[in-house]
Amino acid sequence: MSISLKGNILAALCLGALVTGCGSKVSTADVSAGAKEVTVTSPSVESEDTSEPTEQTTEEVSEPAQEENSGEVQPETTEAEEVTEETTAPEEEEQSDDPVEQKLSELSLQDKVCQMFIVTPEQLTGYGCVTYADQAMEQALSTYNVGGIIFFAQNLSYWDQTTGLLADCQTYSMEKNGLGLFTAVDEEGGTVARAAQKLGTTALYNMEYYGSLNDSETAYGVGTTLGRDLASLGFNVDFAPVADVNLNPANELGSRIFSSDPYIVSDMVSNVVMGIQDQGVCATLKHFPGLGSAGGNTHYDNYVHIYRTLDELRAAELIPFRGGIEAGADFVMVGHQIVSGIGDELPADLSYSAVTGLLRNELGFEGLAVTDAQQMNTISGVYGSGGAAVMSVEAGIDLILMPADLPSAVWSVCDAVESGRITEERIDESVRRILRKKYELGLMEE
Repeated sequence: MSISLKGNILAALCLGALVTGCGSKVSTADVSAGAKEVTVTSPSVESEDTSEPTEQTTEEVSEPAQEENSGEVQPETTEAEEVTEETTAPEEEEQSDDPVEQKLSELSLQDKVCQMFIVTPEQLTGYGCVTYADQAMEQALSTYNVGGIIFFAQNLSYWDQTTGLLADCQTYSMEKNGLGLFTAVDEEGGTVARAAQKLGTTALYNMEYYGSLNDSETAYGVGTTLGRDLASLGFNVDFAPVADVNLNPANELGSRIFSSDPYIVSDMVSNVVMGIQDQGVCATLKHFPGLGSAGGNTHYDNYVHIYRTLDELRAAELIPFRGGIEAGADFVMVGHQIVSGIGDELPADLSYSAVTGLLRNELGFEGLAVTDAQQMNTISGVYGSGGAAVMSVEAGIDLILMPADLPSAVWSVCDAVESGRITEERIDESVRRILRKKYELGLMEE
């Protein structure tokens, strides 16, 4: 059976460019009580391209043996059937009581697959820049009810505009099937800080500065400040902190990394994660399995190779990720780097060995695995949107971030399920994780 809804869907969406006036409303949050005060500055800011069915057992009641010359078999048989019904009913009731399983059973294949994508508002509407949600956004979220939207500096004009934009997107998504959105942003502090850059939220130093202090309370305060500021705007996912180790001065991250000492990075990252998530915002460890020893740039290069053995990774890059996972990080962002020690010559977010073997099985991560932005050249220029999306799902990824072509990516995954290449149980595994987190965040109507 093939899917017949392909093609021309986005043609129904309005195209154009939205331009709104800029305002200036500043909200500055202090570091949380109990944490050391974080010294803030207003540094220059540069832009970055981002970046599981229950088996039901019915008790068998055997038919009683008939006594010779007895005519009383029928009543006993009927009674046995009643016992069987009474035995199975509680199990059926228990299953229907789980709101996540109930919601999962209500979703079509297309809706489940769409939940596995986080995209920009421009990818949904076709506009050049989105600063408010109109009928095009409403129609887009009805057609492609994605799991989340990521916002960049261009989407943030002033405080009330931003809170309104996020709230309206949530409303349109809820109207589709009772599921809200992951509303995400890159807010690391320092040079990658969309809200601080545009809305005047707390300005922080680059993470290299806090790593040099090597103070756990200060790191927790940084996370608390980030989380509180974002929550006040309506964001519920922060693609931070950077958990890479600064092993190669030529890497693309530079001062965004806490330290060249993996144990310092681990301590800083763990405390920032706890600070962010204590404010009700999901933190994200990035860029697994570590980008700090790379010499290339995943945004522009066709391939970025890291020549490290698994033992070398375990002795350095994986230490902060393990620490952040133990601290309870909700998300891990998997990068596009090819690591020689993994052995399959695939970008990590397309690699089963990296995502399922290393992240899930070895490090024990049970949260949401999200790709880095797949519009980057290392993915879009080599594998294409559809092929990369399918490979990501096969690898064990839950959420695909910013494919270059959303319809192609969605329908390629749907086709892979229809053809049997990917099982629907595999889709359900990821969507179950997504729905569970949304339920915890209050993003699911019951």
